Amino acid sequence: MFTGTVYKFGDNIDTDVIIPARYLNNPDPAALASHCMEDIDASFAGKVQPGDIMVGGWNFGCGSSREHAPIAIRASGVRCVIAASFARIFYRNAINIGFPILECPEAAQAIQNGDRVSVDFDTGLITDETTGAVFHAAAFPPFIKGIIAKGGLLPYLKAELEEKKED
Repeated sequence: MFTGTVYKFGDNIDTDVIIPARYLNNPDPAALASHCMEDIDASFAGKVQPGDIMVGGWNFGCGSSREHAPIAIRASGVRCVIAASFARIFYRNAINIGFPILECPEAAQAIQNGDRVSVDFDTGLITDETTGAVFHAAAFPPFIKGIIAKGGLLPYLKAELEEKKED
């Protein structure tokens, strides 16, 4: 469980808004983070703190299939994204890199920019500490928890293969 300050964005936040294409020639996560969300909030990268939370509306992460978008968000210090819904490719890319995201339309609607929010990934419980409102997102199934805990799909698969070698 953790608590962070919310940065709220609207519906249809696409991957070109999350990390503009002009910065994709540098694959360094820190470089990507320095430009995260700059076309919609030029001050975002300078004010986001480790552990903060991003909240979006419907179809968050639509657009291209590049993994740069969730990498930029994670590298900026954001601990998780809560949205009403995610574009499927963004959802898969986020899980593949071990970045937790939660779908909860009620939370995405009610939580406001600047609120303090607590998230419990084990239960899916989202609490707006500012207002006291409580929301329930689906908790991650065990295999996704494992992927996130290992830091992404590749480290997870490597650990699984190593474990099978020992058997």
